[in-house]
Amino acid sequence: MSKLPQITAFFWIMKICATTLGETAGDLLSMTLNVGYAVSSTILIGVFLATLATQLVSKTYNPLLYWTVILSTSTAGTTMSDYMDRTLGLGYAKGSVILVTILLAILVFWRFSVGSLSVTHVRTAKVELLYWIAILFSNTLGTALGDFLADSSGLGFVGGASLIASLLALVLAAYCFTQISDVVLFWVAFVLTRPFGATLGDFLTKAHQKGGLGYGTVGSSIVLLSILGVCILVTTLQQKRLILLAKPSHTERH
Repeated sequence: MSKLPQITAFFWIMKICATTLGETAGDLLSMTLNVGYAVSSTILIGVFLATLATQLVSKTYNPLLYWTVILSTSTAGTTMSDYMDRTLGLGYAKGSVILVTILLAILVFWRFSVGSLSVTHVRTAKVELLYWIAILFSNTLGTALGDFLADSSGLGFVGGASLIASLLALVLAAYCFTQISDVVLFWVAFVLTRPFGATLGDFLTKAHQKGGLGYGTVGSSIVLLSILGVCILVTTLQQKRLILLAKPSHTERH
């Protein structure tokens, strides 16, 4: 059995919520608590590795565990991107180019070493590890792109989020009305949902004079965590129901 969820509309809703929470939680640690980008990245990468190890040894799909790893890649990606762009002084554009190159290299290696980039039939440890590494760098790239749109492009938080939402709508249209590979569209959408979450997270947390709603990193993170928690609970109950339905009845076993 695949250890990953089915790709449905509910999946994308949870992905956007998790990546937005990753932005607010990453900023909470690095900026609000003044831990710094380097230390924050070290802490959050450690959390990512711990949750990833648990996911890899798990034998079945566990919604809570899966979305915990997604969240850890999102928070780690936020601080990794900020460390590259701000502490190392690479800037959003150069940092994005570097991250695009790394992500493409991962996907090319995955494609030629396994033969497929499909995320619906991930059943080996090697493919799952590649899947999570690609997700980590896609979320890091998404943070850099989101910050570039919000801060450097002149679009602002609302303009950046609107642009990404339009691009996601085009991806959905391509999925519904064209023959473009579902795998290609999945990874394009996966990368785009991260800057959408990044710009949305900044819009929620930044002060009014900076174009945000001024809810702060703490309040925004609590609200987003609550929403994601409810979604995970619903998904877990659905997963348990599917498992019960898949089990043979007493009469079928005899």
